[in-house]
Amino acid sequence: MADAACAAGRGADTAIRYLGETYSYAALAERQDRAGGALRSLDVAPGDRVALIQADGPDFVATFLGALKIGAIPVPLSTFAQPEELAFMLRDCGARVAVVDADQLPAIGPDRLHAPALRAVVVTGPDLDARLVAAGPVHVPAATGPDDMCFWQYSSGTTGAPKAVIHLHRRALFPAEAHGRRVVGLRSDDRVYSVAKLFFSYGLNNSLVIPLAVGASVVLDAGRFVADAAWTVIGRERPTVLYAVPTAFAALLAAAESGGPADSASLRLCVSAGEALPGPLASRWMRRFGVPILDGIGSTEIGYIAVSNTLADIRPGSVGRPVPGYEAKVADADGAAVADGEAGTLWVRGGSTARAYHDRPERTAAAFRDDWVVTGDRFRVDDGHFFHLGRDDDMLKVAGQWVSPVEVEAAIAAHPAVLESAVVGRPDTDGLVKPLAYVVPKDPGSAGDALAGELAEFLATRLAGYKRPHWIELVPELPKTSTGKVQRYRLRDGAGTCS
Repeated sequence: MADAACAAGRGADTAIRYLGETYSYAALAERQDRAGGALRSLDVAPGDRVALIQADGPDFVATFLGALKIGAIPVPLSTFAQPEELAFMLRDCGARVAVVDADQLPAIGPDRLHAPALRAVVVTGPDLDARLVAAGPVHVPAATGPDDMCFWQYSSGTTGAPKAVIHLHRRALFPAEAHGRRVVGLRSDDRVYSVAKLFFSYGLNNSLVIPLAVGASVVLDAGRFVADAAWTVIGRERPTVLYAVPTAFAALLAAAESGGPADSASLRLCVSAGEALPGPLASRWMRRFGVPILDGIGSTEIGYIAVSNTLADIRPGSVGRPVPGYEAKVADADGAAVADGEAGTLWVRGGSTARAYHDRPERTAAAFRDDWVVTGDRFRVDDGHFFHLGRDDDMLKVAGQWVSPVEVEAAIAAHPAVLESAVVGRPDTDGLVKPLAYVVPKDPGSAGDALAGELAEFLATRLAGYKRPHWIELVPELPKTSTGKVQRYRLRDGAGTCS
């Protein structure tokens, strides 16, 4: 991508903005070529995996592109993962070299002997810089084929151990054309800021694949998401397009509503994915800032957002229609499409879908069927628009009727005192499942009984009786993956039984 920009005469254009500095496409191309040379000097060969345990920054981008240029396979790993998770992923992917931020070394150090394929660890900073200076730059890319492996990414593990998803060269750039150009209308004069990080499939496309493919510039931020800090970045860097997950949009809105600085004047568009965006949250955002949020759905296995709202067709509470270049259907267990209005599992196929999971034949057979990705997400279709009902294993059978946690959470989100919530099932003393709502209030000092009672009255006029939470528990936070998705299985495990 940096090479293409230089070949098109745009080498002087800004590719990356980071910590107040700018990096041109020409500077990125040179650092990428030297990163490729440094990896080659460590005996990294085509097809070898290179683990990246790096925060968002120019070095991540250069190392990722440098690995691709020599035919190696970059494997981004979460910088927010626990040491045991990183150790598992290092062993599982069989990385030959790991490029690691200094603050990540304690997390992987004790387990290096248990990752037998790992031959070298390069530390971001002076170690990496010295290797880049010493390396002979790689100017000619390796001869890779369209069906060769391009990069791996780990699923976020909402239901257990993460799985490595294998993406191919011929499909890697498809999100830039399908969603970047056709949905967002991204241009070379756009400036992109993604709250989702580069190790995350959503973030990798937001901050690397899509903007660099169209010649735009990207704002990179190494820190963990904090709403006030993100507003500072937005005010300083003036992005035109903001990508985030629903939880982040809720936090950004709450920070603005509490009186903190929130300058959205540079934004022309926002994009949401990662989990369902409640309609009330999207409406409150639009009223506050006048900037639309285009909600969509994708997955690591799909490669990027495959179903999305567009500027011409926004349906609050819906994730929209299939993006050009993708097909989507709501199907039964055999893959037959169900009738409109009926619930089923979302199946997707299109230009960015992955090939398989690494070393997981049974899971591959279940998720990848005749070019379709079986997402495990529950949906219904209404007038061509797709509505997310939750994960297949999240649906609740209450009083003989199905209840979507997403629908209940959307109703809870409409209450002004709520930051976020998650709904799971809990058996009562008779063993009958009822909805349990874990609620994070905007004000941590909220009186639990008072707010719970207020919410119960609020929901009485918005939800059918069997859908209303039987219990409401106020909590300071929800358990989440490193990509910001709620780990409902952990809430279910802790739900116990209640009268």
